[in-house]
Amino acid sequence: MALPLSYNFRNLRVRKTTTVLTALGISLTVAVLLGILAMVGGLKSALSSTGHPLNLIVMRKNSSSELISQIPREALTSIRFKEGIQKLPNGEPMVSGEIVTVISLPGKGDPEGSNVTVRGVSEIGIKMRSEVTIGSGRWFQPGQREVVAGRAVESRYQGASLGDSIRFGHGDWKIVGILDARKSAFESEIWGDLNQIAADFNRNDLLSSALVRAIDPAALQALTNSMSDDQRLYLEGKTESDYYAQQTNSGRPVQFLGVFVAVIMAVGSCFAAMNTMYAAVARRSREIGTLRVLGFSRNSILISFVVESLLLSLLGGLIGVLLVLPLNGLESGIGNNVTFSQTGFDFKITPAIIAFGISFASIMGILGGLLPARTASKSDILNALREL
Repeated sequence: MALPLSYNFRNLRVRKTTTVLTALGISLTVAVLLGILAMVGGLKSALSSTGHPLNLIVMRKNSSSELISQIPREALTSIRFKEGIQKLPNGEPMVSGEIVTVISLPGKGDPEGSNVTVRGVSEIGIKMRSEVTIGSGRWFQPGQREVVAGRAVESRYQGASLGDSIRFGHGDWKIVGILDARKSAFESEIWGDLNQIAADFNRNDLLSSALVRAIDPAALQALTNSMSDDQRLYLEGKTESDYYAQQTNSGRPVQFLGVFVAVIMAVGSCFAAMNTMYAAVARRSREIGTLRVLGFSRNSILISFVVESLLLSLLGGLIGVLLVLPLNGLESGIGNNVTFSQTGFDFKITPAIIAFGISFASIMGILGGLLPARTASKSDILNALREL
């Protein structure tokens, strides 16, 4: 015969102070873990949603990023004539030469600032990224010292709003539009006219990369192989989606550190739950003896105390979820060790993350309550009855 849950709820209510303090310890552990998972999940979401599945980024062989890649402009001519490339309605191949560099901007609340990616693009490059639109303002005009800034750049840096001017290269550039890239990594970039940016950075003969749109997945693979096999060009292709997905590595050190801290806190929380339950067993020895006399088995008492510890940890888990919920949608950024610039993202508290947090709290409760429950179930009836 099992003890009713009302018995466990009553015991938790009687020990209000101990219950609250233990639950708070568990809740902080859960909040730290969920905060880290929300950050990494937001970063992954921003990077994985960047790029078209049929777009191929062509860079110099063995280049880990566009920033350190250099390809001659003449290579674009050879790339344009390769088979399997989509064409615009006017018959022009969908091939866009691009220049990528970084500049430093002062952040809001951070005067020292950090690096921001600047991308020189052509009209074709803009058309190849249909998911990128202008949220406010307009696109830059070719040949003019005008740029458009991503939403993440506008929100996180000083002097990066619509109508402001930023200084890089050989002069000032006016921000004439704000990019809306559906929360992708492009919102952490500044775009300007390819030729104008090339002139300011003395890159008239060298590009960083070429963006190529394939007809279909089979043509995409064929183009990738063709780039790698062409000994004249010394280039290699990588799908745009894969290129940005690989940049999630920048969040791994933070994820490792956060999980490490959460595990240490979890061990402490387990001991806190264990001490709470041991104290409960010591105070309730006569009560346990009475339960045994009334016919409740050792297993029933063991299960009851484990359930009580589980309820305590679930309370802590729910408080932890409530503590971390305000982070959902919070804008932040992290240094990207591939692009050497900041990548903006939003914290994402998903149902899967919440479920993981509750499960994590449950495991802490079970581990913390198992030994005290075993002690309670093995209590000697005669010794307990002598205390009555």
